[in-house]
Amino acid sequence: MRSSLKLRTPRPVREKGKRALRDVPRPVQAGAALLALVAVVALFGPLLAQFPPNEPHYSDKLLAPDSVYWFGTDQYGRDQFARTVNGLRLSLVSAILVLLGSTTVSVLVGIAAGLSGGALDTIASRLIDIVLAIPSLVLALAIVGLLGPGYGNLLLALVISSWATDARIARALTMEARTFPFVMAARISGSSTTAIGVRHILPAVLPQIAIISTLRLGGIVVALAGLSFLGLGVQMPTAELGAMLGDGRRFLTAAPWLLIAPSIAILLIATGANLLAEGLQQKSKGSR
Repeated sequence: MRSSLKLRTPRPVREKGKRALRDVPRPVQAGAALLALVAVVALFGPLLAQFPPNEPHYSDKLLAPDSVYWFGTDQYGRDQFARTVNGLRLSLVSAILVLLGSTTVSVLVGIAAGLSGGALDTIASRLIDIVLAIPSLVLALAIVGLLGPGYGNLLLALVISSWATDARIARALTMEARTFPFVMAARISGSSTTAIGVRHILPAVLPQIAIISTLRLGGIVVALAGLSFLGLGVQMPTAELGAMLGDGRRFLTAAPWLLIAPSIAILLIATGANLLAEGLQQKSKGSR
């Protein structure tokens, strides 16, 4: 006689999972779902495109959306759907790279300044004050103007212009963490400053800085699109949302679809990032 075994999730585990899901703020759920949708489109959208994003079809210039060209074509007959999903991928990856780069610089500078003190702390604090005294967009424009237009230069400019605020917060959190009993015990036991920073300070500071940095993701997306719109980022024919808006603005009345799809893509990324950041901020305040 055979016995059929059915594996079921224990009821307490299911109830705990439901409670944990209910505890997640609605903005976090909405923002995460929207960003997940954007990521899926960015990853798998090119597989649905019928044409390469940079392939011109001169006989199909400025066609309205139809069954062949879902988002229409531009002045060179290029498929706007293929260009939009590729631009969405590039914009999303660029924003994440800028966020990771600026957060890394912020954490390293803030922990080094707060943990070392002395001359290093003074120099880092003055440098932070100087960067914060200049509007970030103006500083980014100045750096791109100095280095020249280009994708890499734009990312570097945004990293340099956006690290200071989080570095100041990381420094304050580090100075607070220096008074924790386990940090003082590590000092007494003879641990080096580097070991204390890596083993004790970094795990205490990084989660809070990660939440704070997420608040900037939407702004980074808009800044990338704005500077690319001005022609300071990627250069045509590379598909990027801001550059596509800049290239299509000449055809606002004749072919408005050239602006609609990139604008909606930017709006979706920025809205998802802002909802996620707002929810994380609410959860952080509620847990205090």
